[in-house]
Amino acid sequence: MKSLLPDTIATRTLLVLIVGLALSHALSMALYLSDRADALMFTGGEHIAERIATIERLVQGASPDERQRIVTLADNPDLHVAWSRQGAIAPKPGNGWQTDVFREALLDHLGRDGEPDFRLLHIDGDDDLPSPWRQHLRAEGGDRIGDSGEMVLASIRMRDGSWLDLAAPVTPPQFFWSLRFALSMAVMLLAVVILSAIVVHHLTRPLGIFARAARRLGMDVKAPPLPERGPAEVREATRAFNQMQARIRRFVEDRTQMIAAISHDLGTPITRLRLRAEFMEDEEQKRKMLADLEDMEKMVTSALSFAREEASGEPHAMVDLHALLQRVSDDMCDAGYEVSFEAGADQVAFWCQPAALRRALSNVVENAARYGQRVRIFLDDRTDMVLIRIDDDGPGIPEALHDEVFKPFRRLENSRSRETGGTGLGLTVARTVIRAHGGDMTLANRREGGLRVEVRLPR
Repeated sequence: MKSLLPDTIATRTLLVLIVGLALSHALSMALYLSDRADALMFTGGEHIAERIATIERLVQGASPDERQRIVTLADNPDLHVAWSRQGAIAPKPGNGWQTDVFREALLDHLGRDGEPDFRLLHIDGDDDLPSPWRQHLRAEGGDRIGDSGEMVLASIRMRDGSWLDLAAPVTPPQFFWSLRFALSMAVMLLAVVILSAIVVHHLTRPLGIFARAARRLGMDVKAPPLPERGPAEVREATRAFNQMQARIRRFVEDRTQMIAAISHDLGTPITRLRLRAEFMEDEEQKRKMLADLEDMEKMVTSALSFAREEASGEPHAMVDLHALLQRVSDDMCDAGYEVSFEAGADQVAFWCQPAALRRALSNVVENAARYGQRVRIFLDDRTDMVLIRIDDDGPGIPEALHDEVFKPFRRLENSRSRETGGTGLGLTVARTVIRAHGGDMTLANRREGGLRVEVRLPR
């Protein structure tokens, strides 16, 4: 059932409004037509009762010789009139609300004094016609029997004991599924669709704005706040979002400043320790001490560099990723590493922070070259994203440790020397930069051996 529902709130709301109003309109039209049929019966009953009363007075006041001529002249398709010695309706005909309507109308026009003697019968078709009326209609032309349809029959007793028989066809109400109903429904639906689309668009538009703002916040905590406008609920939600963004920005800035302050303050003790180590007499201990201090200084320098990059706020620009990766590959080759580059397109334009993205990709390629000897870079430009794949021929990384290598100062080898690799911040900084551009970086061990790093950057 869920698969049949529209996916967006706007479409679902619009569908509910259209279906609900369409059903409401159809029900209203059905009630209207039902009331209209009743109203037609009442008004038609009054009109027919007035004609019957007029004919009854004419026949009642005429001589027996003139009665038949009056009846013949009064007989027409809208009101059949006949004169007989015995009434065409049984003494106890069936009752119904239609006959009640005509009875009240006839009493009003014939007069209620003495309660005039008459009989009424409502029939739904030719099959219910009393036998005298069948014979009368056949005598006048049998084709009218099939056209009679729903009728109200009346038999009024004259003063001489004869009967004046009358039959009034009832006009059937308009069928529900008519052209008028279809046009009414079409006009209503068109108006509902247009007005509902406008209203739903204005109601759901803030959700789209919040979604884009949330994605932007994930890439740039320094993004400007959202304008607080619209209905009270939207303004309140926008104000809460802006406050959350400000708290996150302060938290990131405080963390960055704290890292920078600690790293800066560690520089002086490290320098003092280096000076003291120079005066050590044990050469072996002196060498170990200076190596540890060198590693500490490298970590402090890396932390300061990371803090400066976080605080720099480099502006975005349109760059060619093909040219950027080619430069990274050439730099690694110049440094003595075996790195190759392939791309599916000659130019891949991308909106980014050029220096930060170049440092991030350089860190990844350098890390692969240091541990994997031979490195291959692939660039794939897709419709919704840019995919950068970096393969190496190294030993790979156990799958359980794939997330560990992105933690700050986390290294999988025990040595801290310059030859075996860095301070443990390279991949951390690289993924931070990639995620700041709305993308992500994942690791996977290749079946043929080595590690594969995939960088996905959304368009």
